Amino acid sequence: MSDFLQVAGKTFLVFGVANRKSVAWFVAQSLEEQGAKVVYSVRSEARRKSLETLLAGKPVFVCDVEDEGAVPRLAAEIAAGGHAPLQGIMHSVAFANYSDGFKAFHETKRADFLQATAVSAFSLVEIARAFKPHLARTASIVTIGISSLQVTPDNYGYMGPIKAALESAARFLAKSFSADSEVRCNVVGSGPLKTSASAGIPGYIESYLYAEKLTFRKRNLATQEVANATLFLLSERSSGINGTTLVVDAGLGCNFFDQEIIQLAMRPTAAPRGSAPVKTPNAK
Repeated sequence: MSDFLQVAGKTFLVFGVANRKSVAWFVAQSLEEQGAKVVYSVRSEARRKSLETLLAGKPVFVCDVEDEGAVPRLAAEIAAGGHAPLQGIMHSVAFANYSDGFKAFHETKRADFLQATAVSAFSLVEIARAFKPHLARTASIVTIGISSLQVTPDNYGYMGPIKAALESAARFLAKSFSADSEVRCNVVGSGPLKTSASAGIPGYIESYLYAEKLTFRKRNLATQEVANATLFLLSERSSGINGTTLVVDAGLGCNFFDQEIIQLAMRPTAAPRGSAPVKTPNAK
C-alpha cells in the first residue's frame, strides 16, 4: 500500500518549530512528505521572522501559550483561515528558566516552576480545549514527553515533575474527549536528543553521551526516529492507541546493567594529588 499512514490531503497543526533541529520541524517535514498540509504555530513574531526562509509559503501563526487568551485566539484565526477541520495536533512546547544556572531541586523558585508548568504542561490542556470544535472526529493529539519519569537526573531539575504532569494531562484529556468523540491523545516518550532546546540544559552533553552508552545499539536517537513515532500516532493507523506513552529510547531505559557501563563505573578513581592511592578490594 503506497499510502499506509493515510495522512495525504489532511491538515495538521504543529506547535514548537524553533529551527531545523526541532522535533516539531522533523514531524512537520515528515507530514508534508506524506502529502499532508501542515499549519505552523510559533512562539513570537521574532521567531516567525527567524523562520521566514524555512517556512516560506507555509501558513504560520503566532501564539505565545504563556499569554492567557492566546490559544483561543489562535484557534479562531486558524478556523477563519479555512484550515479546519484538523486531523491532528502536534504539541512540542516546553520552557524552563535556567538563567540562574543549575540549582538543587529543593531550591526551585515558585515563579520558575509555575511558568514552566504553564508553558510545558498546561498549554496542552488549553490547546485541546480551544481546538476541540475544530478537530475531525477521529483526530489525534500528540505531545512530546520524556522516556522515563522514574529517573531523577540532577541537571533536569524541576522539569521532571512537570513532564510527569504533561503525561498525566494527556491521559486525562484522552478520557475527557472520549465522552463525545474518538479524538485520541498520546505521548511520545523520547530519550535524549541533540536539539537546540536541550543544549540549554546544564551538563546536557555529558548526560547525552552517557545515555548513548546505555542504548542497546550504542547509538543515540536520531530526531527523525522520534518524528517517525509521532507521525504514526498522528495517523489513523494508530487508532487503537489512546492515553498512552510510546517510549522511543533505543533501549536505554532497560539497560542500566550494561557490562560496559559497569566496567567503567568500577574503575579505580584517580587519587587526589598528594594522597595515597586508593586500593580496590581485588587490587594486588
